[in-house]
Amino acid sequence: MFENLTSGALPSLNALRAFEAMARTGRATLAAEELNVTHSAVSRQVKALEASLGLRLFQGPKHRLTLTAAGQELLPALSQAFDEIAGAVRRLKSDGEDLHLAVNASLSVKWLIPRLGDFAQRHPQIRLHLEELPSQAVAHRGAQAVVRIAPASRLADPLVTPFIQNHVGPVMAPALAERFGANPLAAPRLAAASHPQGWAIWAAMAGFELTPAPEQPFAHVHYALDAAVAGLGVAIMSWPFVADDIAEGRLVAPFGFRRTESAFALLTAPGGESRPLANFRKWLVEQGQLTPEPPRT
Repeated sequence: MFENLTSGALPSLNALRAFEAMARTGRATLAAEELNVTHSAVSRQVKALEASLGLRLFQGPKHRLTLTAAGQELLPALSQAFDEIAGAVRRLKSDGEDLHLAVNASLSVKWLIPRLGDFAQRHPQIRLHLEELPSQAVAHRGAQAVVRIAPASRLADPLVTPFIQNHVGPVMAPALAERFGANPLAAPRLAAASHPQGWAIWAAMAGFELTPAPEQPFAHVHYALDAAVAGLGVAIMSWPFVADDIAEGRLVAPFGFRRTESAFALLTAPGGESRPLANFRKWLVEQGQLTPEPPRT
């Protein structure tokens, strides 16, 4: 009596999860971390899914894969379905006071966590669960919302709440700035792998042509920031990350800061709204309003 249910059967659930995670995060390694499997397991599952569908879902070289038209069509439906499953499980396990957020690592370390004591004091009943959001991801499985710097193209979305306009500029330790005098950009250049285009974006906005300089790469923006405070070089930073360091004299900004089209924002997942999230959103906006204006060029 059930034989009709097996005709045209769905592909493997594991294969669908592997594809969705890889397509959403942009990399097989990040999908593997999220699913707690190996990189090769994700690749095998995606290849098996492509074989079962008879379609290519990714295209391009291995180090820069992009979704095909078929992959772009499949991804939104899978993401919505897995989000709904994760949300249903989360609600069953919660008494309504849990708040699950994913945050970019540098934003979490250098801005959010130092302020969370105030949120906890105001809302002691809310249990906040933080997870790391991969640098390029705009959603995270199981999270009701993510906190990240969002491009202008996302800011009009009704599910997106901007709370600080983004400004960027080069920063360095005062002693290093004095050493390089009128040419601070000749100092060693600190770069973050999680935001590799930072220097190019600032140079284009400022109208600078960057001349060759020694470059020191770091995995994350907050690593590069700590290196700048230690006097190892000059780094491009968002104003909210360095406002306290500049106010207290640990860093200087020789060219000031320039406004970008992006903003620090809360991106709510479909179906993720709750009373704890509404309280957190209100608190985020208040914290954004407390952020002082950056020094300009």
